Amino acid sequence: MIALNLKGFEYEYLPDDLFNKSELLLKSNPVYKWVPVLLYGDKPVCESRIIVEYIDQVKPSSGPSILPADPYDRAIARFWAAYVDDKLAPPSLVLAWSKDEKSIAEAKEKLLAAVLQLEEAFVKCSKGKSFFDGDTINLADITLGSFHSWLKVFKIITGKNFLDKTKTPRLVEWAKCFRSVDATKEVLPEAEKLVEFRKFAQAVGRVTVAKAATE
Repeated sequence: MIALNLKGFEYEYLPDDLFNKSELLLKSNPVYKWVPVLLYGDKPVCESRIIVEYIDQVKPSSGPSILPADPYDRAIARFWAAYVDDKLAPPSLVLAWSKDEKSIAEAKEKLLAAVLQLEEAFVKCSKGKSFFDGDTINLADITLGSFHSWLKVFKIITGKNFLDKTKTPRLVEWAKCFRSVDATKEVLPEAEKLVEFRKFAQAVGRVTVAKAATE
């Protein structure tokens, strides 16, 4: 929804019951049977990063460009967006749902290492400005932004702060800027609500819904 807001789309948000998936969801994404799915006319587009790129290309002249115009900068944005999904998602799922202390300890180390790497990357990519590509939000920002609320959740449930002014000062500044943009304000979930969502999912024994909450 952040990409839709940035590009000025009018849209209807249709939540789905992930414990009892609708026929519309199963029909729209028969391969993975998961959210998110963008229905553009009668055409379904699946998977978060693919959806964001599609939105950017459908309305290239509307709003800021989510993918940089320069081919190299575009490749860098895609690289770090993929890094976020590859390196943050697995330990995040463990921290969200596992009860095994050893697995949790290992996940905390992996997640912290990934965040520290992103801090270094952000310093280089942003060139002292607010976002990965400078003054405007790009694909890497949106992908990392989808994890930000969960990082707050992990601080609540583990006591470990993965974004702090000492180790990740630039990402702390980035998070404030990202959450202050109009396109993100009404979209990003509150950490407290995610904590309640986690309790509910654990109570019914369906931990796989974690993936949807990070999209």
